[in-house]
Amino acid sequence: MFFYGTLCYRPLLELVLQGRSYQAKPACLPAHKVSWVKDQPFPMIQACPNDPDAVAQGLLVEELSDTAKARLDFYEGGFDYTLQALAVHPDGQAAPVSAQVYFPDPGLWTAGDPWSLDDWVAAWGDLTLEAAREVMGTFGTLTPKQIAERFAMIRVRAASRLRARNNASPTTLRAAYGAQDVRVTAEAQPYTGFFAMKEQTLSFRRYSGEMSETVTRSAFVGGDAVIVLPYDPVRDRVMVIEQFRMGPHMRGDPSPWLLEPIAGRIDPGETPEACAHREAQEEAGLTLDRLLPLPHHYPSPGASTEFFYTYVALCDLPDDVAGFGGVVDEAEDIRTHVIAFDKLMGLVQSGEAGCGPLVLSALWLSHNRDRLRAGC
Repeated sequence: MFFYGTLCYRPLLELVLQGRSYQAKPACLPAHKVSWVKDQPFPMIQACPNDPDAVAQGLLVEELSDTAKARLDFYEGGFDYTLQALAVHPDGQAAPVSAQVYFPDPGLWTAGDPWSLDDWVAAWGDLTLEAAREVMGTFGTLTPKQIAERFAMIRVRAASRLRARNNASPTTLRAAYGAQDVRVTAEAQPYTGFFAMKEQTLSFRRYSGEMSETVTRSAFVGGDAVIVLPYDPVRDRVMVIEQFRMGPHMRGDPSPWLLEPIAGRIDPGETPEACAHREAQEEAGLTLDRLLPLPHHYPSPGASTEFFYTYVALCDLPDDVAGFGGVVDEAEDIRTHVIAFDKLMGLVQSGEAGCGPLVLSALWLSHNRDRLRAGC
């Protein structure tokens, strides 16, 4: 098999093959070029029969077992790639060899700039490895098509795990325990859809220093999200959004339309701040000014991996800014309300503002409102 893109990254190839033996050597495919897929973090290959200088550099992988080939097909198969047999030229070898090459279906992607493996590794290598661990963990239980349908959220979850590892919070009061103080003996993912449910059998370090008994625990696995409460300090008003929510509905709440701040999941490769600006545009058509960070936090750490990056955003909220918003393709139906600060606090006191991030943001604003109105 000849690989020209992300599978040329040895850590990814070895993760997909999971220790299966193989032989690999540099090789090239003449009359072809490799480009970034426009607006995507992966490449595509194209035939260039009329370009004598076109050549696709890559990796020729030989001596693959049937299981190894099945794992490769599983990893690539859900993304509309098909194999073609072509003559590949190994480096330092005069005679070409026949190799299978993954080609995207015609018209599937639009080619962008010339592909760079080094640039991809720097920007996307760690994230792709993290996502591939979840993908290959479902080998034998999900189909490639099912993986393709879930892949966007797989990458969101992978980005969240990387963010957690790279942004550890202080341990000045709590115990300085870490991953080495948790022993996982079994793991399962009984549900994988837009969200996932993960179950582990584990023991953890007690405060006595001993390990706990072995227990089985489950958690809802989501992605990191941004929470934004827009505030106009000149007019002393905020914007809140209203929409139907599955959580209250499935709890049996007779009024499952909630008042909330603007919120949304952070896309892979996106910063929380960029997400805040994007979500404000998508949900409310709103341009934010300064983002003021509140304490970022786990809203429900006993049962969920979700982590919230929370902000109050200074912005202009004139009388005509309220209306309707949301991304149609995501079935969002959002109504926005612009209300006075005192009205917001009344909703918090009455319980009508029953969304935790909105209550937290309102209380933070109540403590900082005078300073913000004074322009500090």
